[in-house]
Amino acid sequence: MYKEVTDIFFDLDHTLWDFEKNSALTFEKIFYKNRLNIELDKFLEAYVPINLDYWKLYREDKISKTELRYQRLKKTFDRVNIPVSDETIDLLALEYIEYLSSFSNLFPHTQDILEYLAPKYKLHIITNGFQETQEKKLKESNIHHYFNQIINSETAGVKKPHPYIFELALQKAQVSPKKALMVGDSIEADIMGAQSAGLQTLHFNAHKEPKHHLCKMINSLIEIKSIL
Repeated sequence: MYKEVTDIFFDLDHTLWDFEKNSALTFEKIFYKNRLNIELDKFLEAYVPINLDYWKLYREDKISKTELRYQRLKKTFDRVNIPVSDETIDLLALEYIEYLSSFSNLFPHTQDILEYLAPKYKLHIITNGFQETQEKKLKESNIHHYFNQIINSETAGVKKPHPYIFELALQKAQVSPKKALMVGDSIEADIMGAQSAGLQTLHFNAHKEPKHHLCKMINSLIEIKSIL
């Protein structure tokens, strides 16, 4: 398995960069900054699944970036019965993006596995995250230098799982699909999307999803050492 691989494409959020931990720290910061007395755990319990739902809508081009940033907050505040004005929500949405990429927590073993892979493979990123934040995330967490190509959905013009973003990544990396491996957390966006473009795939099970037969699944990045 994966014997012909020369290039590895990683998703960023929820795969290398610990989105949930960094997001929680960001909300803690902006709630304190704006003197909002909000129970963080209660807020996050509602926000996390709502955010995933709205990201799915964004991937499917059913909502805009602006709607995503506003609605995920509005829906969460409504669900936890905390009255917050639209003006405050707009401010929080802006500050959330401003501060999010300043936090740099990675999943366990991220640095170790990148250090292990870098001498053997060309490493790249394919991300649906916003262009203005993803480069900063990579730099702040000190992993930017590991990657040759960083493909972003905003510059590509389409989002994963659209085959074109993977085809563009292959073109930029100058590698054929059969020699490329996609590692990501999303079955829909990363695994099925990459497979539709002919890439090999490895599912990082960040969300404790049930077993499937789409491809090999790992629960820790360190497991890659026993595979590649």
